[in-house]
Amino acid sequence: MKLLSVNLGRAKAVPYTDNPEGVTGIDKQPVQGAVRVAAPGPKGIGGSGLAGDAVCKKEHHGGDDQAVYAMAREDLDAWERELGRPLAPGAFGENLTTQGVDVSGALIGERWRIGSTVVLEITSGRIPCRTFQGHLGEERWVRRFTERGAPGAYLRVIEPGEIRAGDPVEIVHRPDHGVTVALQFRAVTTDRALLPRLLPAGEALHPEALATARKYVEKHTG
Repeated sequence: MKLLSVNLGRAKAVPYTDNPEGVTGIDKQPVQGAVRVAAPGPKGIGGSGLAGDAVCKKEHHGGDDQAVYAMAREDLDAWERELGRPLAPGAFGENLTTQGVDVSGALIGERWRIGSTVVLEITSGRIPCRTFQGHLGEERWVRRFTERGAPGAYLRVIEPGEIRAGDPVEIVHRPDHGVTVALQFRAVTTDRALLPRLLPAGEALHPEALATARKYVEKHTG
């Protein structure tokens, strides 16, 4: 398991974003050399966990609980075959393109050590948006991506440090609750009856997903 690529985005003006300022950082490109990783601060204030990576709509993106976005190269390869076009590392707006890691099959609260110092923790899957669809230029992209159910994962920074392409990825903690990224994603998108199954993940779960699950349980058992 390794980090195939580290990808950073710069603020770019595009016609398809719903950001009132008209810019997005979704177009991420691989970079060479070490990149500093640290917790960016609360959502709405903090941006990306990677130094030099632009987050342009902080009310929905960035912040401590979604500081880093990872996508498996294997999932990009599957989409390449379906779409009939190449997808370079960073094509889905991911900060980390991994190889040999089942990202969507990872458990909420699972921790990865990348390189010698950085430790990240899985919090949730990525919810697709209109900007993502515009960036890919594919019809019905939000729906197609959602139906596939392999969203990649957001992670929070547990131990800061530096990472670079080629670093090994090691799973250093794997909870026993069985709540995967794929399950969490389905529960908050296409099958809300699954929401109660997210609760065993507890505080490791992205706070918004945890609040949604608790509200659903209260409504249906209260």
